[in-house]
Amino acid sequence: MKQTIIGLILLLLINQVQAGAVEVVRAVADCVNNLCDFGVTLRHVDAGSDHYADRWEILSMNGDVLATRTLLHPHVNEQPFTRYLYQVRLPADMREVRVRGHDSRHGYGSSELVVRLRADEN
Repeated sequence: MKQTIIGLILLLLINQVQAGAVEVVRAVADCVNNLCDFGVTLRHVDAGSDHYADRWEILSMNGDVLATRTLLHPHVNEQPFTRYLYQVRLPADMREVRVRGHDSRHGYGSSELVVRLRADEN
């Protein structure tokens, strides 16, 4: 009985490692004036509708959520995968944003990327 319990615990730990938190591997922005189109690539070992990367967010550098791209289904056989969010209106003076991913089981991933929106003007 003790070996069975230990085996089940190890199996659960292996599943946690295999389907861990979502990782943002790439993020780009194409901006015209203060409207930006974003392309974000996520990596996550989606395990089906119970555990998958379910959204990514664009945040200001101080953590305010500016926009969210909701993902409605798992991408089990498509890893990493890229999705887009168009026509995001940002303050004209904003130069950088942060991008973070979220999964349905673990919440926010530990990796965020900073995206430069436009070159600083001198």
